[in-house]
Amino acid sequence: MAGMAAENGSTRNWTFLTNHAHVLLAIARNPTARLRDVAEEVGVTERAAQAIVADLEAGGYLRRTRVGRRNEYTVNPSGHFRHPAESDRQVGDLLALFTGDPADATD
Repeated sequence: MAGMAAENGSTRNWTFLTNHAHVLLAIARNPTARLRDVAEEVGVTERAAQAIVADLEAGGYLRRTRVGRRNEYTVNPSGHFRHPAESDRQVGDLLALFTGDPADATD
């Protein structure tokens, strides 16, 4: 990617997926992960990861269950994307693409 940026003169660093998508994917891959670990994987602060998880919970994309001293997350693959251009698609499609689990797209 660095080579591409140098070739086209762009120095901006950007990705196709938002931090919200990255957090949702990290949790889908490991539903019992600590937010500290999710934050490290995504490249955000733990506080940012907490805020993103709160957004995802409020939006109905995941549910948090307390199991002993840990949280366990359940992802809702039937939630729809928020942007009008993709609102007809479910997040399970994205989960299946990146986790390789076709069951994520049908739950």
